[in-house]
Amino acid sequence: MSVEFNHTIVHSRDRETSARFLAGILGLEVGEPAGMFLPVTTANGVTLDFATVDIDIPVQHYAFLVSEEEFDQVLSRLLAAGVPIQADPHGRQPRRINRNDGGRGVYFRDPAGHGMEVITRPYGSAPSSPLNGATEEVPGAR
Repeated sequence: MSVEFNHTIVHSRDRETSARFLAGILGLEVGEPAGMFLPVTTANGVTLDFATVDIDIPVQHYAFLVSEEEFDQVLSRLLAAGVPIQADPHGRQPRRINRNDGGRGVYFRDPAGHGMEVITRPYGSAPSSPLNGATEEVPGAR
């Protein structure tokens, strides 16, 4: 069986603001509303369906893989918009990008407070990466 990730719902205080923010930063389009959802679709067909909710929103993490050229464009848009960036998900390295796995990565928050990440190399993709070759036993696995 082939399994593909198709869509996820992204809770926000204002779906329009959050969807337009992310689409603008990533250079994507905001789709037509579908009921309570406002979609932003990535190049591989995954849709982020933004929904306005009136509840406490737990912080979620969303990571996007881009080319080196696209990373430059994303970083330029973040800087132009005055969006705070950091090299790590905890904000301990503000105003910096990371060079993990031989690529580049940056973290930032969206208007709802979700942690967004843009990377140019998947985790563990560099031969010298400390993540490559690491294993962990899974109890009960066969």
